[in-house]
Amino acid sequence: MRRVHGVRLPALAGVTALLGAIVACGSTDAGAGDASPGSDTAQASPTARPSPSHARFVEEIEWADGRRVGMYYAAKRGLMEQHQDTAGGAWSKPRLVHATKSDPCQSITLEAFDGRTVAAIANWGPYCSDGEPPMESIAAVGTKSLSKWDTKLKESFDGWAKVEASNGAERLTFTRSSTEWLTRLRWTRTDGFGEVEDIRR
Repeated sequence: MRRVHGVRLPALAGVTALLGAIVACGSTDAGAGDASPGSDTAQASPTARPSPSHARFVEEIEWADGRRVGMYYAAKRGLMEQHQDTAGGAWSKPRLVHATKSDPCQSITLEAFDGRTVAAIANWGPYCSDGEPPMESIAAVGTKSLSKWDTKLKESFDGWAKVEASNGAERLTFTRSSTEWLTRLRWTRTDGFGEVEDIRR
């Protein structure tokens, strides 16, 4: 009798261990299956905030109603723009506002006026990103829900310093001042850009 018990007990222990391993494996697979649908659902959540389809904006502004406009430089392409048609809505596809293969500078100036007009200043030039003065400067104005952009390029120029609106944003004026000169560029909603003026002080 002792020999019988001595032989069967190890065999029963082996069967028990094997069943335990099978049950453990089954529970692990079930847990992994439950986790996957949860992850997919979280990624497809309709409440997730829309994000622009680019790395990041160089400059971004917001209108009073919550709509946003952003711009960035695309290497060897030029100045790009994206915006929202509604507050918190999807971003528009990237629009090429000005094409150039020149090296971009570090910053972009954006100003929003009257809820329907945006003015931009952007600059390019050799080593401009390291702080050297630009060699070309763009003044740009977006209208008609930003579906249209007027641009004016000035070369061999240190860049526009600021833009101001008058007459309810019907007229915009880009300027740069020095001790001897005022350089001015006017834009109107009816005629677009005029000619660059250099006015001695």
